[in-house]
Amino acid sequence: MTLDLSSLNREQLAAVEATEGPCLILAGAGSGKTRALTYRVAYLISEKKISPENILVMTFTNRAAAEMVERIKQLTDNSASQPVMGTFHSFCARLLRKEGAALGLPPGFAIYDESDALDCVKQAMANLAIPTLKTSPHGVRSTISGAKNELISSLEYPQYARGFYQETVAKIYLEYQKILEKNHALDFDDLLLYVIKLFQKDTTILTKYQIQFRYILIDEYQDTNPAQYLISQYLAKRNKNICVVGDASQSIYSFRGADFRNIVNFQKDYPGTKVFNLEQNYRSTQNILDAAHSIISKNKSHPILKLWTEKSSGEKLEIVEARSEVDEALFLLNVITSETKQSIPLTDFAILYRTNAQSRSLEEQFLKAGIPYKLVGGVSFYQRKEIKDVLSYLRLLQNPNDSVSLKRAEKIGKGRLAKFMEILTETSVNFDKYNSLDFMDLILSKTGYLAYLDDGTEEGKMRVENVKELRSVAEEFPTLTDFLENVALVEAGDNPRKKNKDGVTLMTLHNAKGLEFPTVFMVGMEEGLFPHSRSMLDVNELEEERRLCYVGITRAKKKLYLTYARARLFFGTRSNNLVSRFLSDIPKDLISSNTNFKDRDQFLEDVSTDNDDWLNT
Repeated sequence: MTLDLSSLNREQLAAVEATEGPCLILAGAGSGKTRALTYRVAYLISEKKISPENILVMTFTNRAAAEMVERIKQLTDNSASQPVMGTFHSFCARLLRKEGAALGLPPGFAIYDESDALDCVKQAMANLAIPTLKTSPHGVRSTISGAKNELISSLEYPQYARGFYQETVAKIYLEYQKILEKNHALDFDDLLLYVIKLFQKDTTILTKYQIQFRYILIDEYQDTNPAQYLISQYLAKRNKNICVVGDASQSIYSFRGADFRNIVNFQKDYPGTKVFNLEQNYRSTQNILDAAHSIISKNKSHPILKLWTEKSSGEKLEIVEARSEVDEALFLLNVITSETKQSIPLTDFAILYRTNAQSRSLEEQFLKAGIPYKLVGGVSFYQRKEIKDVLSYLRLLQNPNDSVSLKRAEKIGKGRLAKFMEILTETSVNFDKYNSLDFMDLILSKTGYLAYLDDGTEEGKMRVENVKELRSVAEEFPTLTDFLENVALVEAGDNPRKKNKDGVTLMTLHNAKGLEFPTVFMVGMEEGLFPHSRSMLDVNELEEERRLCYVGITRAKKKLYLTYARARLFFGTRSNNLVSRFLSDIPKDLISSNTNFKDRDQFLEDVSTDNDDWLNT
């Protein structure tokens, strides 16, 4: 079967046919990188007559691997065997099942998922009599994972530990590994580390796989961590037929250990590398691409591709100023309801935000309007564990006989519950002197709940932000009764069975990578929110924020709205933020001068009378 290459553009074709030696494919957003990668594999099989078992393809998700398998089947003989393909972790697991005996691993060793690993951390802490009240098991697990990704073993970590926390983690890490070894178990990070150990210990096994995998292809190379980088180097050392695909401008996962410098330094690692720039975009209009480039081009630490398209310039970007976060949400609803009247499906729209906590005000307005939505990569605001925890305390303040809330409060920790009971006693005498915000701040301060959540991980910081955002609700509903009643009404509307899987998509910018939508709204374009306040004083972190903005903009196919609020109630405080610096990067000729933002009063007049009940709130 002859492979038809006619659908490839010139640069894609060149990348597909350059099969020998190291190859770097810099693939911009929407430039058809998966097409180039799958055609390259198919070309090796069909035209170069390479046996599929001699080809190794590494991806970052099982979904990506499954999609590539199907595409390759369509391009080659369906009955033919397929290349060895999967994530780094799945490949390493299979390899260790076969060769792990060389490291003393039994064939039936267990693989602990994140939940199992966390339980193992808790067991290690219990063995060492380290209380979880002051040291978060989640934070310890994340720190250990980070150390493993940096190739630091439990025996080596103590010499790097600085300060009380890291010294505590060093003790737990040693005990944690002892438990894993005793249980004949590996966590996800160990899968990578043990393969590295295997290659370093037994060169015969390494040579065996170097000979087998004559051709190696790695997708999303900018997202590799040091362990994945080293595994690929070991395997490619003999034949050097390694092809990596990626885009440094889309490297947004440094908090997971990804290092974009791996793709930046690829040519140094492999002299004689052939480089192919996939810059023709098949997704977005030129105006959207030019806006994205105007922002990402400010970065200096990595190569920047100049994307172009054969499509028209398209509509100009809409930059919309709202009076508040509520008006911002109402503007989105106004646009979406107007568009759906023209038979445009809700699935065409995506709303992207920087922080998970921003979904709260958006969800509430969508629920009130009765417009279906779906949250990608998360649960609705009032269903998040940390929110339900704080609400259980507040409900107990209102009704000490609430056994359901008491049971939840007990699970948060007996020490915290004892502190809470002191608050209950203190406030019972002068209950009416406290408002919702007073109660909430008193609980957070007295129980140390925020300190417990803030375990140093990205997830911990996100949970803290969610709790702080609950303060915004408390600010709007001063009496505790009104506050809890509002929460109950929103929760009643937030019934998963009522949600339509074909609704508007709501998600963080990190979760948007790899997706595309005809119309995209990027909300909260304000300094301190996006770019995030945590990135303001660090050049590297600010560059990652810029990459995140680039990723968000390039999700849009036809229309892009960028919104900001003059004043925003966020984390319980009404603040007036400067407009995001990213907006000032966009040339004026790309921005529409006809933005027609309807404020709350105008919007209320245009909405169906079916929604009178909520509109009057």
